[in-house]
Amino acid sequence: MIVQIYEIQSREEAQLVVDLGVDHVGSVVLTPAHCQDPVLKDAVAAVKAGGRLSSLIPLFHDPECIAQAIRFYEPDIIHFCETLCANGNGHPQTLAALERQKNIRKAFPNIQIMRSIPIAQTGYGSEIPSLSLAAWFEPYSDWFLTDTLLMANRDTPEQDQPVSGFVGITGQTCDWSVARDLVQASRIPVILAGGIGPANARQGIEQVKPAGVDSCTGTNALDAAGNPIRFKKDPDKVRALVLAARELADHTQTDDR
Repeated sequence: MIVQIYEIQSREEAQLVVDLGVDHVGSVVLTPAHCQDPVLKDAVAAVKAGGRLSSLIPLFHDPECIAQAIRFYEPDIIHFCETLCANGNGHPQTLAALERQKNIRKAFPNIQIMRSIPIAQTGYGSEIPSLSLAAWFEPYSDWFLTDTLLMANRDTPEQDQPVSGFVGITGQTCDWSVARDLVQASRIPVILAGGIGPANARQGIEQVKPAGVDSCTGTNALDAAGNPIRFKKDPDKVRALVLAARELADHTQTDDR
């Protein structure tokens, strides 16, 4: 059972989560201006030195800037998480995202590609053609990651996310029934994300049966008001998440024997 943690932006936090047993360590390139950030490069290097896989999300669309970031950081995985406009695979922005991913696959054949598949929050799963979108991107992806698309405005959900145009860091669970359908339909591994933390990781794994779990907001430290602090991890939460995933995986393997 793979455990993936985002958003790790420094060598110190990278070493922390590696020591806690995290398998995939994700970082974020926030803007094109951060395409060559030495601090972030040290974080990626620490992950690789620890024998774990580094994953990198570019929060922009420019193909040359994405390529520049890949060349500079040399991640194991490049992770794309556009909302895909939630309107289906014929939307121009979805087609543009697919074309970018195809070109990155061709230019960097040794880099694995993770693709976030937007799934609406619980109760709204039928609003988004998640499985149809996944079928389009599967030939050009090595991993899928489910993530929660907020549906406050059904006409323009891509604009209503914490980071406009991108899916993730909502702190809310996606519709696990759709996530389970994606796991069953996909020929590539699926990682369950969206509001995952120590308290619900076991339940999510049991219901969805993914290849792994991913946490960002659910393992962040909290401020005095109880709000998650972006880019700051709570080591106890990370440790608890890893233990929950490992214990359930070990239990499942014992039952199978």
